[in-house]
Amino acid sequence: MTATRCSSRCFPTARVSRSTPTVRGASRHPDIEVDLVSSNRIVDVVGEGFDAGVRYGGIVPEDMVAQRLSGDLRWVVAGSPRYLDEHGTPTHPDELKQHRCLGVRLGDDSVYRWEFEGPKGDFDVPSKSAMTADDSRSTLAMALNGAGLTFGLEPLLAKHVADGNLPLVLTDWATTGPAFYLYYSGRRQLPAGLRALLAIAGELKPLG
Repeated sequence: MTATRCSSRCFPTARVSRSTPTVRGASRHPDIEVDLVSSNRIVDVVGEGFDAGVRYGGIVPEDMVAQRLSGDLRWVVAGSPRYLDEHGTPTHPDELKQHRCLGVRLGDDSVYRWEFEGPKGDFDVPSKSAMTADDSRSTLAMALNGAGLTFGLEPLLAKHVADGNLPLVLTDWATTGPAFYLYYSGRRQLPAGLRALLAIAGELKPLG
């Protein structure tokens, strides 16, 4: 998840898009200082002194006020042309057992299980991780260098897919998950900076 503290204080962004309210907010409100923290750990934003956080819709605490930042998110698998030339292209999620998969370690120390959607509904695959990192940007860099297949959000991979550096595979099995939400406590007065960047987030719809 991503959390933030602001002095006049403000807005967190997820790592999906570079065109985000933190950048736009900095130019519109130069007096605002943003302390942005990105972690796979589930953070108690109130208990740890943050003004707001960003999580997937399914895990936003029920006692928080939430503002949707994106449409539903499509999760995809991709690999570099070099990797696919050397190891072949999987056509079914079960074939991932024979591939080098790049795992993401979550805040509870588990490795994320890749999720898919088939004729009988959603299912996940405990793929064997050739390499594991606690940051999706690291697994993206590994995939671009031919280290294995990566599983991630389609917007995060879109530029590299369009450039031909990370062709998508298993697209018939891709699943869609909940949107990103910015959330904050409704039990205390909003700082001025957070109010300002909430407004900018509503204007820009930064994550699609």
